[in-house]
Amino acid sequence: MNSGKERMIGVGIVAVGLIILLGKLGMFSFLGRNLWPLLILIPGIVLHAMYMMRKVSPFMLLPAGILSVYGFLFFLCNTWGWHLMVYLWPLFLLGVAIGLWEYAINDISLSRNVYTGSVLLGLISVLLLIITLLSTGIMYIIAVLLIGAGIWLVINNRSKRNW
Repeated sequence: MNSGKERMIGVGIVAVGLIILLGKLGMFSFLGRNLWPLLILIPGIVLHAMYMMRKVSPFMLLPAGILSVYGFLFFLCNTWGWHLMVYLWPLFLLGVAIGLWEYAINDISLSRNVYTGSVLLGLISVLLLIITLLSTGIMYIIAVLLIGAGIWLVINNRSKRNW
């Protein structure tokens, strides 16, 4: 046999052995368990890049925006826990709103209603996100800020009377 072919076969055997060893050590299950949201995020980023290079139509910004936001959301929940989805679910609407908005601002042939609808959907999403966050511990922060503002007004008002 040719020595070049033997080397290639040897490299192939070593590669297969390494893949089997890493699989048995759990490397691929670790990567699959923790990095799967990149399978959603990367296509969204690639679609954005392809549009910027003028390789695809503005319509591709719709799935690009959705995939990017969903990939980010899934990566966030996969990293810090899926219990966050209780509060972050309005980001699903925001993903659609961002996709529509990008499409609307980059395709001049679209009706202005698409742009308006995307902005309204985005505002609704942000409002729902604020409402869900208000149901958490952020209410304590708002309460403390209101108490502080009230105390500041009382103290500030007294100092003006004494002058």
